[in-house]
Amino acid sequence: MQYITTGLRGIIWRVAPVILFFALWEFAARFGRFSAVEIFPPFSTVLLEIIRLFNGGIMTRNITDTLIRVLSGLCIGVSGGIFVGIIMGWRRLIGRSLSPVISILYPIPALGWIPLMMLWIGINEMLPIAVITISSFFPVCYNTATGIRNVDPAMIRAAHILGASEMRILFRVTLPNAAPQIFSGLRLSSGMAWRTVLAAEMVAIPTGIGALIMKAESLVRVDIILSCLLVLSLFCLIFEKILNIWEKKWLGKWSRYA
Repeated sequence: MQYITTGLRGIIWRVAPVILFFALWEFAARFGRFSAVEIFPPFSTVLLEIIRLFNGGIMTRNITDTLIRVLSGLCIGVSGGIFVGIIMGWRRLIGRSLSPVISILYPIPALGWIPLMMLWIGINEMLPIAVITISSFFPVCYNTATGIRNVDPAMIRAAHILGASEMRILFRVTLPNAAPQIFSGLRLSSGMAWRTVLAAEMVAIPTGIGALIMKAESLVRVDIILSCLLVLSLFCLIFEKILNIWEKKWLGKWSRYA
């Protein structure tokens, strides 16, 4: 009974702030200083617009295009970032050689790559994928390398003494202990991918959530803009929850192998 009460209390603490936020939004839009104009529609109006956009297929087409770009760029960027991060963390000499390059390129904002990619790749479907790949590569690479470096050297020495091979130590000792930081990098890369695709679609791509926002802006349809942002935030939340489930699954798997 106490377990059920504790779980219910935890759900309430997570859900209540969200409900309060939307309630304040509704109240401010209907009775605040912007209630007489169309620049701040209430939450109920935005929710109805989301339903209308999905029923008409507009939101479905655009979010599907955006999702494909995000998944494509994330797969390439995350795969490369984890691979390079493992090499940098596992081989200290390579890490010291590549760290200055990573430190120089990592702080460059995602928007800074768009003009360069437009010149190199052109304005086509590969543009947002390339920018997402670049922006998602660095967080996971940095976190993977840092996580591997921070693994207790005593554990690695003990594995060597017991006769474990380099690959066995890497996959059974180092990566499981570095996993929390690797998944932190994955969450950062995921959030970066959604922000990047939005900017790329706003600038150069005629389809996707970003393009729909720009079309709505030209028509002064704030309800559509807010609808797109809410749907985008929902997909970001779904990605984060999937990563949390994946992290728990893999940590449990590695703990059984340890």
